[in-house]
Amino acid sequence: MKSLIRWATLHGAPGLFLRLQARRGDPLAALLSDPRARENPYPYGDRIRDRGRIVRTPFAWVVADHEICRNILRDKSFGATPPESMQLPRPMRALLRASDLKLASPVDLPSMLVVDPPEHTRYRKTVAQAFTPRAVDRLHDRIVEVTVELLDGLAGRDRADLIADFALRLPIAIITEILGVPTEKRDFMLEIGHAGAPLLDIGLSWPVFRNAVAALRRSQDFLVGHIDRLRSDPGDNILSDLAIGGQLSSSELMATATLVAGAGFETTVNLIGNGAMLLHRHPDQLELLRADPARWPGAIEEMLRFDSPVQMTSRTALCDNEIAGVPIAEGAMISLLLGSANRDPAVFADPNTFDIDRPNAKDHLSFSSGVHACLGASLARMEGAIALRALYERFPDLRIVGEAPHRGLANLRGYQHIPVVLGSARAQHPVSW
Repeated sequence: MKSLIRWATLHGAPGLFLRLQARRGDPLAALLSDPRARENPYPYGDRIRDRGRIVRTPFAWVVADHEICRNILRDKSFGATPPESMQLPRPMRALLRASDLKLASPVDLPSMLVVDPPEHTRYRKTVAQAFTPRAVDRLHDRIVEVTVELLDGLAGRDRADLIADFALRLPIAIITEILGVPTEKRDFMLEIGHAGAPLLDIGLSWPVFRNAVAALRRSQDFLVGHIDRLRSDPGDNILSDLAIGGQLSSSELMATATLVAGAGFETTVNLIGNGAMLLHRHPDQLELLRADPARWPGAIEEMLRFDSPVQMTSRTALCDNEIAGVPIAEGAMISLLLGSANRDPAVFADPNTFDIDRPNAKDHLSFSSGVHACLGASLARMEGAIALRALYERFPDLRIVGEAPHRGLANLRGYQHIPVVLGSARAQHPVSW
């Protein structure tokens, strides 16, 4: 019953409201509820930006302006937005509190994603050591090793699903090792991660929400046992350090582990899939990369800018404020369209052109900014660059064929499947990936 009440409060009623508002011309409601926006959200962001630098809608303020998004993300007078602080009528907020499922979720308290300093600072410090530049550099050879193993497994095959057979397999292997999760549990982690990913959206159907909650329960049951094993037999991984370090309470540790597990592969999976599709649609850019592999780091930044794996986030005004001359009341929620801000023509010349040589591509907001900037950004960049370069060097004749459906999510933008014909495989692996 609690699950149903929570769904009705967080998704059922808001989803109905968004659909009604979309029919009345609300651009944010259309972006969040129109199935066509799942295929191409960027025209919706353009329409919002055409209305002004910050736009009031019945649901929330909305911003597609790059400068304002960046400033809000870096401004301590705007905080994270846990479900309990959403602009909902008081009875609905009471229902949210009463229907707390007591599950470790990336979008519920005490997740690092939805808390502010000083709690956020304490949580972040506990996991930051796993994602320092030195720590990520140490993972380079392991990423290459896993990539080669996966490509070896594809050699000799005529066809494959680029998502299921490659893009998913690399980041889940790395993040499970970071968390000390046994190899045989990788598929399980993939299953629960994918089932829980829709929770970042608003207006989920009851079956999707119910499936996500069930996945969280399975995840929690596994992690409780896994953390207990690490306490008695710790290994060289961040979760062992957290389990025996005592810096976090049990609920904080569970929330942190769940967030790191999900965030550790979702962004990279979508980066690899989106990047492959962009190179398929822009073969001239792929030829530039073949001619000069030194362009790959810049290409990754342009892929992140042009089709961001994470499309939006939100912030709540912690005091009365003003943005671009517009007064913003304390408690107001602001939806930040990161993907659309990455195509702001005030910052990016010819923003709807995919250009791997774009000089300021790294100014994108795909990894957020400020105190909530993605801890795993360097790892995702490295995994994406190694994976895509290795893929096209090993299979130079690779072609995407047939339909490549999107996942159907508003926030996490990526493909469900990408069918490919692999072509002949090269035997040698460059050591410079």
